[in-house]
Amino acid sequence: MQTRIRLNTIAALLGCTVAAGALAEGPDTVVIVSGSRVEHNSFDFPAAVDVVDGERIRAGQMRVNASEALAAVPGLVVQNRQNYAQDLQISSRGFGARSAFGVRGVKLVADGIPASMPDGQGQAATFNLDQAQRIEVLRGPFSAAYGNHAGGVVQLLTREPESRATLETAVMGGSDGARKVDVNAQGMAGGIGYLLDASRFDTDGYRDHSAARRDQAYAKLVVRPNDGGKLTVTASGLRQKDTQDPLGVTWATYLRDPRAGEIDTTDTVTPKLTLAERYGTRKSIDHQQIGAAWEQRFGDSRLKVALYGGNRQVIQYQAFSRAFQAPASHSGGVVDFDRDFHGADISWLDVRELGGGKLSTTAGLEYGRSSDDRKGYENFIGTVLGVKGKLRRDEQDVVSNADPYVQSEWAAGGWVLSGGVRRSRVTVSVRDRFLSNGDDSGNTRQARTTPVAGVLYKVSPVLNVYASAAQGFETPTLNELFYSGTGGGFNFRLQPARSTHGEIGAKAIVGTGMRLDAALFSVKTRDELVVDASSGGRTSYRNAGKTSRRGAEVSVDADLGAGFSSRIALTVLRAVYDTPFGAVAAGSRLPGVPKANLYADVAWKDASGHWGAALETVANAKVYAEDSNVEKAAPGYATMNARITAKHDIGAWGVTGYARLNNLFDRQYIGSVIVGDTNKRYYESAPGRNWQLGASAQYRF
Repeated sequence: MQTRIRLNTIAALLGCTVAAGALAEGPDTVVIVSGSRVEHNSFDFPAAVDVVDGERIRAGQMRVNASEALAAVPGLVVQNRQNYAQDLQISSRGFGARSAFGVRGVKLVADGIPASMPDGQGQAATFNLDQAQRIEVLRGPFSAAYGNHAGGVVQLLTREPESRATLETAVMGGSDGARKVDVNAQGMAGGIGYLLDASRFDTDGYRDHSAARRDQAYAKLVVRPNDGGKLTVTASGLRQKDTQDPLGVTWATYLRDPRAGEIDTTDTVTPKLTLAERYGTRKSIDHQQIGAAWEQRFGDSRLKVALYGGNRQVIQYQAFSRAFQAPASHSGGVVDFDRDFHGADISWLDVRELGGGKLSTTAGLEYGRSSDDRKGYENFIGTVLGVKGKLRRDEQDVVSNADPYVQSEWAAGGWVLSGGVRRSRVTVSVRDRFLSNGDDSGNTRQARTTPVAGVLYKVSPVLNVYASAAQGFETPTLNELFYSGTGGGFNFRLQPARSTHGEIGAKAIVGTGMRLDAALFSVKTRDELVVDASSGGRTSYRNAGKTSRRGAEVSVDADLGAGFSSRIALTVLRAVYDTPFGAVAAGSRLPGVPKANLYADVAWKDASGHWGAALETVANAKVYAEDSNVEKAAPGYATMNARITAKHDIGAWGVTGYARLNNLFDRQYIGSVIVGDTNKRYYESAPGRNWQLGASAQYRF
């Protein structure tokens, strides 16, 4: 009842605020490609979509984690786990919050190329933030247009090469031994635009046993061989060697020392060693990919063909006890896989006049395939732990999808009608080559048709209202199929979660310098995928009953005058189980999902643009770590950050610098949780007060 009252109150306040915009001037036009797949004014699109521009991404940030820039987006929760072996934890309206590592439930896209595999698992670490032009974040029903696992869409677009060549280097450093060097160049040569970037990031880590080194490289070539034609080729690489994994800790350990790891109580020889230290928990990643997109325009219509391929090699040492490795079905504590992946997206956009308006229709086919040569080993030899031992797993895992889709939009007068349908089919095939513990070979095919529809009405030049609805589905990822319970093999009985989404919203320009977006949403899900058991890095899943997610999002961007501006992003979300299962009662909250989160800042720039400063606040409500909600929840928190930026041109040189102080009041809090950990090591602490300094110099030829 309290949630309903709060949502009604928010809706009433939004109605008053929107009405106040009737006498304002026209909206600014932020162009997006998410949702409709073509360039579109975000103000006239019937969906909740936010754009994080390049200035916000670069303003006083080290540009290592997407969480730095995405904190200002409503509906999105992006947690830095202080663990570079497991990547960020990203959820959109509660989708993706249970991910044990990487990103699932949210579709990742970079320059039109999927950064999520066909099964829905993705890694935000592959994003190149140094050369980002903008990041678009789409939530709600229109995410279903991206198929499987699209509870939301996060799409990064890198900047286009400019005609005047530049060469730039940046050096940054901060607390806990954080340091980064970036070098980039861009320009035009022989009619070919180029963008090149390389960086190295090192950290000693805030938490014990969390040191990391990350090397990234990126290249982009743009060629326009004819009128209306454009070829874009991108290539990227990510390398992390022996990135330490600090693991989660119990509540008692967190209270004792937020930086500490969990002591291995079974070790009687060296009783002070943590689990992470004893097993040498770590991960090495070597990822590279290349993509090419050809776009040919025929008047307003357009043909687009995108092809991509790559390879990802991972070896990970986990913390399993030798006693737990005894069952013959166990696959060992060392994960070792070599993945080849490729795909294509071919689409045709047809634009024509119809019924006094413009009809734009996109028809296409998206295909993706990943093939893993996967092995598992014991993580000990004799009494030595944290080394590759006997082979315990050997298989070939193939996941593919083939999704035809159609999207249309008709705009006439004050109306914009949008709709589409996508047929998603995901196939998983396993060929087991390690047969001494039984044959786990098998396959599963899961398919779903996901329709989406929306309508937007332009009440006035400064006020749009809209409504949209869709059906979506979320198949188990390959990692979620790996285990049945605590020791079994593949769980091919897992079914996809099916969801129905609804959203109403308003977009308004208030006065001469304020943009307001607001949305109320509801999501009903059947066969929700939940954690069955999780221990030492191995997590198994099961289907639960029905869940619901109801909430509100509000974002406000305001020009306050005299160089001051402000951004506010508020989310209220009630995400619960509607039906009981096991020991979980109806009404229990979904783990990993806060019922409210807030971002707010006040920024200032001087008239010359040489100096800037800002204060930021980030706040989250408490978060449960498991389904029954009986274990200690990670308490809510609020932190404040400050930054100062400087920029100056000296002839052909452009010099910038920044200083940042995070967590000004040195709050101690849990930054993220590991959902459903059987050993109750749920908690991952966030840093106290910490600092960053950075400077860059760019030469313009």
